[in-house]
Amino acid sequence: MTNATETRAFEAEVSQVLHLVTHSLYSHKEIFLRELVSNASDACDKLRFAALSDASLTADGADLRIDISFDKDARTLTIQDSGIGMTRAEVIENVGTIARSGTRRFLESLSGDARKDTQLIGQFGVGFYSAFIVADRVTMVTRKAGTAASEGVRWESSGTGEYTLETVDAPQRGTRVTLHLKPDEDEFLDGWKLRDLVKRYSDHVAFPIRMPVQKDGKPTDEFETVNHAAALWTRPKAEITDEEYQAFYKSLSHDYNDAMAWSHNRVEGSQSYTSLLYVPEKAPFDAVFSGRDERQGLKLYIRRVFIMDASEQLLPAYLRFVRGVVDSDDLPLNVSREILQDNRLVAQIRSACVKRTLDLLEKTAKDEPEKYQQFTGAFGNVLKEGVAEDGANRERIARLLRFASTHGDDARKTVALDDYIGRMQAGQDVIWYVTADSHAAAKGSPQIEGLRAKGVEVLLLSDRIDEWMIGYLGEYAGKKLRNAAKGELDVADGADKERREKAAEEAKPVIEKLAAALGDRVGEVRVSHRLTESPSCIVLGEYDMALHMQRLLREAGHEVPDSKPTLEINPAHVLVQRFAAEADAGRSDDLASLLFEEAQLAAGDQLADPAAFIARMNRLLTA
Repeated sequence: MTNATETRAFEAEVSQVLHLVTHSLYSHKEIFLRELVSNASDACDKLRFAALSDASLTADGADLRIDISFDKDARTLTIQDSGIGMTRAEVIENVGTIARSGTRRFLESLSGDARKDTQLIGQFGVGFYSAFIVADRVTMVTRKAGTAASEGVRWESSGTGEYTLETVDAPQRGTRVTLHLKPDEDEFLDGWKLRDLVKRYSDHVAFPIRMPVQKDGKPTDEFETVNHAAALWTRPKAEITDEEYQAFYKSLSHDYNDAMAWSHNRVEGSQSYTSLLYVPEKAPFDAVFSGRDERQGLKLYIRRVFIMDASEQLLPAYLRFVRGVVDSDDLPLNVSREILQDNRLVAQIRSACVKRTLDLLEKTAKDEPEKYQQFTGAFGNVLKEGVAEDGANRERIARLLRFASTHGDDARKTVALDDYIGRMQAGQDVIWYVTADSHAAAKGSPQIEGLRAKGVEVLLLSDRIDEWMIGYLGEYAGKKLRNAAKGELDVADGADKERREKAAEEAKPVIEKLAAALGDRVGEVRVSHRLTESPSCIVLGEYDMALHMQRLLREAGHEVPDSKPTLEINPAHVLVQRFAAEADAGRSDDLASLLFEEAQLAAGDQLADPAAFIARMNRLLTA
């Protein structure tokens, strides 16, 4: 055996590939530590597995661990493991060729239960070279378990297309990777920074990750474990207490409150993965108010190594309040392991996460209605987005929503659509609702007076999202949903219907007079079957946008198509009768405008000329 240093060229057009790895492949440079720790974890896992059939491999010590140390003076960062190590030939094969993964080859050699028992992470070849993002030179010393100390291998490269190999004495088995950091990478010589990165990316690696104990801001020779070294979600559910679940939720979400509920599942088969999903009881600071596309909810791990945060691929936006973990045995990532590739397996996990979350919400709504009420107060509006965005689960999501209604006296949203259907009158086949920009406006809406007089329950929708959401919910459980302020409405029957038809016939003169006075401000004037107390109300077409929503859109700078509303009147009201009897043209016009503008205000619209309205009102009051 020779100790001569050998210089070899990389394979696979390494100069171009190395440039890609160090400049383009990773969006966050600290990822390099995750990759190197993952490689070290793989090496420990390989040795643990190999030692099951050859105990002599761990004759020099069965302790499997990963040590991270740094030297500020030498500007070096070292990651050392007590794993399987490599021979000279393996170094050339696995490290000398970009994107050649010894780990992947090892996995491919396994089958059956052996595959399930391994905890390998993969992608050794490219991940190793992420070190050159922060280092201008990397030195690796490695010795294969079961070989003599004299058979160590020293590998070194500046990432420029060549590397050197040298046989050296290596008293300890395993691999030691030393990064000679670039001048502007001082942050990776900070013990607290390194601990934070370990906790963020590798906290649940199954082997102890140790770092020197710091005293007076300097590292000592004593080491301490800085990761949990065990993933709670990998343990059987029967062995985990509620207190442990809650403690993990708080560490995961940084929420001071307990989770409302959680779902812990292990899926075996062609694709194996574990999911642990939490639903918060109250809204954490970033749960709702962070951007829909910048959410940080579901953490993706592959064999306990953190891959992604804010994983939009695994949860739809309307479930962005969910916190949790998905740990897959294998998922297709791009070469940097940062971006999840979209494929059938990802779609299956996403579908399962959605189903389990909705199952969890349904169970909580049924078994703990008071707790669920608190949840809907915090996240109800977010959940409503799913009615529009998830057609496959639209009815399930609608079942989970809660609304205020005329059945209650307060503004609390406690009514489920199933509750409404259970209280429907005999012969009623429509779920009635009205939208407004406040609960008081919805409750006092003149358009629902006739329904209330008949004892028909009306849902009161006053959240800004409601008008948009309800447009996607045409029916529920076979019952049509109808806006009481839109389209034709006739709740009269029998003698009452005959009386109303007679009143409408008698009101033709006042209708013609009012239509003439209002001119092109309205599309039609007609007798109302909605009103019992108010003199007038605005009625829109079935597919017209509510007036309060039109106002909000205009205020936001959006163009809203002009449409002429229908004005319905109550001929029995004293104000309408006064208009009908008014002979003075000026006062008649004032009364006509007042009937229209009152209806506009009640519908949430904004008057074009408030000053003229006030002057008109004053004239009528002082006449």
